[in-house]
Amino acid sequence: MMKAEGRSAARLAAVQALYQMEVSEKGLNETFAEFESFWIGNEIEGERYKSAEIAFFRDILTGVLADQGPIDRSIDQTLVEGWPLARVDAVLRAILRAGTYELKKRADIPARVSIKEYVDVAGAFFDREESGMVNAVLDGLARRYRASEFEPRN
Repeated sequence: MMKAEGRSAARLAAVQALYQMEVSEKGLNETFAEFESFWIGNEIEGERYKSAEIAFFRDILTGVLADQGPIDRSIDQTLVEGWPLARVDAVLRAILRAGTYELKKRADIPARVSIKEYVDVAGAFFDREESGMVNAVLDGLARRYRASEFEPRN
């Protein structure tokens, strides 16, 4: 399995796990155990879940939870006025939180790669409008956290 594929699967699993943690109020260790033993790399109801890079999956989940207050505030500041994060669909919230974490804390991954990956995750659940919103919010945050990656080249 290519590293990129394992990372893509880890991002999708992390978004699903963050969503599930929010709606079920399960804890981090319980969620790790459930996803790593039951979901990732297995077939459920005829749906094959790709093998994910477990360390990356855990890093995203742990990182989002450790920094959730600041992450949520930075998303709120970037969302269109009048649409606080609390009013955004729970799956979209999970996508934005995971993407924001990656842009803030994972400088080893190019910002454009992170943005594209989370836009693709949004596309798995939503229509073009929501994917566009994810793209706009993460692009705005990337330009704040990773300005040097977006400066014009001479």
